[in-house]
Amino acid sequence: MALADLTKQLAQQAILSATREPPPPPVPANSTGGAILAQIAAMQKALKDDEELVVLFQNAGERLRVMEIFLAAPQVAVLSGMDANRVLTRVIAPVETLELVTKTVKVPPGAKPVRVGLVTTKSKDSSGK
Repeated sequence: MALADLTKQLAQQAILSATREPPPPPVPANSTGGAILAQIAAMQKALKDDEELVVLFQNAGERLRVMEIFLAAPQVAVLSGMDANRVLTRVIAPVETLELVTKTVKVPPGAKPVRVGLVTTKSKDSSGK
């Protein structure tokens, strides 16, 4: 009977873990890029259901609403989003130079709030895998 109980318990744990929200992306230790991602993740986590976080980047006259931040390396960020003309735009920059402006805004009734995608690269172990 103990084997049946163990199997039942494992099945319940599998179902519970499959229905949970996915954890936020891992943050690289001791990096400026990781700190930026952690701050944005924390701000988004605190939002209400009818709010979204607007993240803006401005440089050389270009203004971009950031929809995704990808850490290509601990020191390099790729920002993707829409410019003023609603054209998909990407910025590749050292994370130390990034200055992002964030604001919380209410979403119009019936609209779904947008969340900024936060992506990091998988770190390789010492064997290169």
